[in-house]
Amino acid sequence: MPDLMNTLPKAVDPQLVQHLTAWETIATRLADVAGRLAVNLVAAAFILMIAVWVSGWASSFIQRAIGRLHSRQQAPDPTLQTFVGSMVRFGVLAVGLIAVLQQLGVQATSIIAVLTAASLAIGLALQGALSNIAAGVMILIFRPYRVGDFIESAGRQGTVKALDLLVTELATADNVKVVIPNGKVFGDVILNYSTHRRRRVDVIFKVPLKADIVAVLQRLRERVDADPRVRKDPPPLIEMMDLTEAYAQAAIRVWVARDDVSAVRTDLMLSAHLLTDDPQAELAPPRPSSASDQSAPIPDKPRFSLKAPVRGRKSGPNSPQSPPKA
Repeated sequence: MPDLMNTLPKAVDPQLVQHLTAWETIATRLADVAGRLAVNLVAAAFILMIAVWVSGWASSFIQRAIGRLHSRQQAPDPTLQTFVGSMVRFGVLAVGLIAVLQQLGVQATSIIAVLTAASLAIGLALQGALSNIAAGVMILIFRPYRVGDFIESAGRQGTVKALDLLVTELATADNVKVVIPNGKVFGDVILNYSTHRRRRVDVIFKVPLKADIVAVLQRLRERVDADPRVRKDPPPLIEMMDLTEAYAQAAIRVWVARDDVSAVRTDLMLSAHLLTDDPQAELAPPRPSSASDQSAPIPDKPRFSLKAPVRGRKSGPNSPQSPPKA
């Protein structure tokens, strides 16, 4: 029996023992690495969730703060609120992503070094996004339009719903969402139909030579003068533009409130068509105005109003205008 016990250890291969020990060490290290990686992943996910939440909260806080900075007489500027809120949100998210990378073992110095070395490639790859950001800043500075304005740019018309860091969001008349990059908007012609409170309506029509042109123009003049939506200052203008062998071309030019443009244009086109066929035709009464202020004329509000200083001698204690002291 003792001889058998002495022979058992000699039967075990020392190399097998060495391999088993190595595999055990590798398994232990893998378990440690997996444990640390799992902890880091959970921590990184938690940091990312916190960053997303903080970015939304900071964006809302900044928008509310900008709204409070305005005076009570001046309404908050939604354009400035959405743009600055978007910048704050992206800034907080960038800080959160850097914190996530650091939690996963990537040092911030390494990230900065890589970004510095690859700045040229990154700039070329993101030149579109960077140009959109620069265009958004220029739009915010020069204010060619604001949130709520009806504009036309890049071949699209719609009401501005939001001005973000990269894009401008429009809503068309049939309620279709249109997203246009800021660089394309700022690099194109921008037509803002909401800047001025009044606009001119031009209706061009043709009158056959066999019709009574004088009677047609006279009836149109009466219709324009009877329409309360048409402003009297500047006065309406009805003029002849062209004369051919078959017809005479005339134009009606009137000033109306911007909310009445479509309705007045439609009514004038229909009236011109009916009176061209029959100068004695019966016309429907004008529709009521859609503008909040129906008085005429409507002055355009200046961007800046400076009060003129009051000149003259100030009243003082010794001034004859001053009331006597009790």
